[in-house]
Amino acid sequence: MNGTRPPALHRVSRLDLVVETWAWPFAEARRADIDAHFSEKQREKPTLWNGRVLLGRNPVFSGDRLSASYFETDFASFLAWRDWGFPDASVFNGFGMGALLCADGALVLGEMGPHTANAGRIYFPSGTPDLDDIRDGAVDISGSVTRELEEETGLAPGEYDSEPHWYCFYTGPTLAMIRVLRVNMPGDDLRERIERNLASQRQPELSAIHVVRSARDLNSAMPRFVTAFIEAQLASRP
Repeated sequence: MNGTRPPALHRVSRLDLVVETWAWPFAEARRADIDAHFSEKQREKPTLWNGRVLLGRNPVFSGDRLSASYFETDFASFLAWRDWGFPDASVFNGFGMGALLCADGALVLGEMGPHTANAGRIYFPSGTPDLDDIRDGAVDISGSVTRELEEETGLAPGEYDSEPHWYCFYTGPTLAMIRVLRVNMPGDDLRERIERNLASQRQPELSAIHVVRSARDLNSAMPRFVTAFIEAQLASRP
């Protein structure tokens, strides 16, 4: 059964994302099919690595707080679940995104490289959390965004100002926790800077940088970057 639902947008200031030990029935029941699927994907893209990732369960929005539990699984199981249309509706891919909002109101997004599992899709800097994102028994989404942003764009902490709240965009199989990161430079200048950083990397995750024109006022910018997210993230359906 597919778990996709009408998208919902929640604004919260607190994330309580506890990590628990849980055996995913989907991954156990479909192990042979999952392994075969991943082997096929690796033949297409040899750099794919079956590392450990964290997926979520039981999200609850209450006031300005999001709570959920996360569990560890392998990337092969996650990839099969995604590619097969999210057959287990009890779990979700919950990840942080850094929405780069520039001084001229432009939003900056990256296009995933051809060697990645999301080739050609356009996102704000982001990534499915993994074991490196666990802090004191919980998923540190803020730290995940900081890490992914520096890996993908070269922007380090101190080079942007983080808004205190999160825009949580929930579709059922995906839950994007989007934090606005204000950068004190025009969008074109930031794009050029990121492009220089990508040129210095041997195999960058991003193949192109896109600038979406918006407005200085965040309330005006919100519809633009939510629309950009919808167009990119919902395209993950096969």
